[in-house]
Amino acid sequence: MAAYGLYTHIASNKFRSMLLLAGLFLLIYVLVYAGALVAEVMIDSGRTADYYLTHASRDLVSAFPWATIAAVAWIVIAYFFHQKMIDAVTGGESVTRQQQPRLYNLLENLCISRGIPMPKLKVMDSPALNAFATGLNPRQYSITVTTGLLKALDDQEIEAVLGHELTHIKNGDVQLMVVAVIIAGVVGFFGELFFRLFTNLSWSGGGGGGWSSSSSSRSSSSSSDRDSKGSGGGAIVVIIIAVALIVLAWLLSQVVKLALSRSREFLADAGSVELTKNPDAMISALRKIENRGELPGATSAVMELCVDNPREGFADLFATHPSVKSRVDALVKYAGGHDPGPLALPDETLDATEPQDQPSTAGDQPPPVTHGPWGDTQPAQPNNPPPLPGTGPRQGPFGPLQGPLQGPWGRHR
Repeated sequence: MAAYGLYTHIASNKFRSMLLLAGLFLLIYVLVYAGALVAEVMIDSGRTADYYLTHASRDLVSAFPWATIAAVAWIVIAYFFHQKMIDAVTGGESVTRQQQPRLYNLLENLCISRGIPMPKLKVMDSPALNAFATGLNPRQYSITVTTGLLKALDDQEIEAVLGHELTHIKNGDVQLMVVAVIIAGVVGFFGELFFRLFTNLSWSGGGGGGWSSSSSSRSSSSSSDRDSKGSGGGAIVVIIIAVALIVLAWLLSQVVKLALSRSREFLADAGSVELTKNPDAMISALRKIENRGELPGATSAVMELCVDNPREGFADLFATHPSVKSRVDALVKYAGGHDPGPLALPDETLDATEPQDQPSTAGDQPPPVTHGPWGDTQPAQPNNPPPLPGTGPRQGPFGPLQGPLQGPWGRHR
C-alpha cells in the first residue's frame, strides 16, 4: 500500500499493523504446538520424530478452540481492567479543571479546535518527564502526565506532548498497542510456563529419567519397537524443535511490538505538529524529555506506551522507541523545525552553577570590580569602611591638614 502523505501513511500503517497483530495472535498457536510436542514426548519418549510431529498436529487441532477461548478471555479481561492495572502500577489519579486548570485548559483547547472528544486527564506524582495515553474505546481513553513534566515544560511544550498523545488516540494507536501488549503478554507467559515445565521435567530424574518413568506402562509392549527406532533419539530432536519454537515465538512477539511502536512515534510527532502548528515546541519538548522519562516501578508494558522509553535492549535492538535524535531530525527535515540540541532543565542549570559551601579565607580572591560612569572602581573592603566626611587625615598642598573640614557656609559635621 503506497503512502504519499501524512494521512496515507497513517492508513498504510494501520493496514500493516492489523497484519502484524494477526501474526502476533498466530504465535499463540505456535506455542500450543510446541506444548503438544513436549506433551507427546512426556507420554512416550521412544518414538520417532515423525510420530511426534504428526500427533502434535492432531493435538493442535483438538486444542485449537480451547486455545482461542483462553486467548479471547485474556483479552476481554484486559479490555475491562487494563486501565485499573496501569493506574495501580503508576499511581495515576484523575484530575479536574479545578485541580489542574493549566493542564486541563491546554488539553480542552486542543480537543475543541479539532473536534476530538476529550479524554480523561490523569496526573501521576513522579519526577520523571513522560506522558502516555491508554484506553480501548472512547469511554476509556485517558492521558496521563507526570508532575515532573508539568514542572519542567512550558505551556507550548506541554501542548505539543498532549497533541502527541491525542494523535495516538485519533489514529487508533492506543488500541493496537494495548492489544499487542496483551497478546505479547500471553505469548511471553505461556512461553515461560512451557519452558519452565520442560526444564523441570527434563532434569527431575537425571538424564531423562523423568520421561522414562512416565512411559513405563508402554515399555513392555513396545521395547523392540523402540530399540529399532533409536531408543528415544527422535524425542531429543523434537524437544529441540519445541524449545526453538518457544524462543522464536517470544522473539517474534517482541519484534512485532517494536514494529508497531517505533513506526507510530514518528506519525504521532507529525500529528502533534499538525495540531499545534508549532514544530519547535515538539522538538524542545523531546529534548527536555530525553533520558529523563524513566518511571520507577513501571513495567515494560507501561513504558512502551510513553512518549519516550529510555530503556534500551541489546545494541538498541529491542528499544521500543526510535531515538530522540532521529525523531528530532525527522521534524527538522519534514516540519521545518529547529533543533537546539540537548537541553538542560532550569534546576539542573542551577545545581551546576551553584557555588559549593567552602570556608573562605581573607585574600583568597580579590574584591570584585564595579563599573561606574567614568571607569572601573574598587569597592571598599568590608573590614575597612570608608571614612566619614570631616574625619580622618586630609591632604593639602603642603602636607596633611588638621581639624574639621571647612566649607563656604561653615564647618561640615
